[in-house]
Amino acid sequence: MVSVDGRLTLGGDQLLLHEGVGRVWRSLQPPSTPAVEQSRAALLERLYQPQVVLEGSGTFVTPDTGPVTGLPAADPALELHADFLPDDVADDPAGARWFAVVDSRGRVRWSVKSSGGHRLLILVAMTTPVDYLAFLRREEIPYLVVGEDRVDPATALGRLADKLGVTCVVSNAGGELNGALLRAGLVDELHVVMLPALVGGKGTPALFDGAQLMPGELPTPLRRLSVQAETDGLIWLRYEVVRAGTAAAG
Repeated sequence: MVSVDGRLTLGGDQLLLHEGVGRVWRSLQPPSTPAVEQSRAALLERLYQPQVVLEGSGTFVTPDTGPVTGLPAADPALELHADFLPDDVADDPAGARWFAVVDSRGRVRWSVKSSGGHRLLILVAMTTPVDYLAFLRREEIPYLVVGEDRVDPATALGRLADKLGVTCVVSNAGGELNGALLRAGLVDELHVVMLPALVGGKGTPALFDGAQLMPGELPTPLRRLSVQAETDGLIWLRYEVVRAGTAAAG
């Protein structure tokens, strides 16, 4: 859900999970918002049965938050930079739906193991602190190691498919992660619910942030699939990405 100018929140360090920020954001949502959100979720379920909801650690902690501290030291005898799937997951890898969070720096100290019927899964990298990986194992929180210095989106999606049988991922992430997915060519469809409000502000997170286009690199063309405009100002836009060799139509 974004403002008309594509902002995802009120400012660079303004988490929607914070009570005051969330209250202001909810005040921007017109009465039709719950029904439109339900319709969007129902459409995605009917068309694709997505098994993963993807988020970044920036949804839960501010940009200046470092790795979790005060954790017990990891056992040096353990090989922690290897995928960890508890026995119940390994026995039935396709039997769960997942709330996957990218957290290569180990910044979120989890106190829950599921969200909305989706089981928590952390996507980490070879640089993720071993004490944090040991914490995840003690808590029986599954994780996949999907990158060297940081999580690689293509590697992550490939591993989700290979290990857990995932065929569709819905990203509710912030602009940095969405931007990485875009630059990696991993975005197939765009479903945007737009609030009748403007936020503005340099550095305020937008739907797609991250790396700029390289010289000679072109913007990603889209084909409109549908537009639903509510009388209270809310708009639901649905586009698909036009791949090379296909024609855009509107």
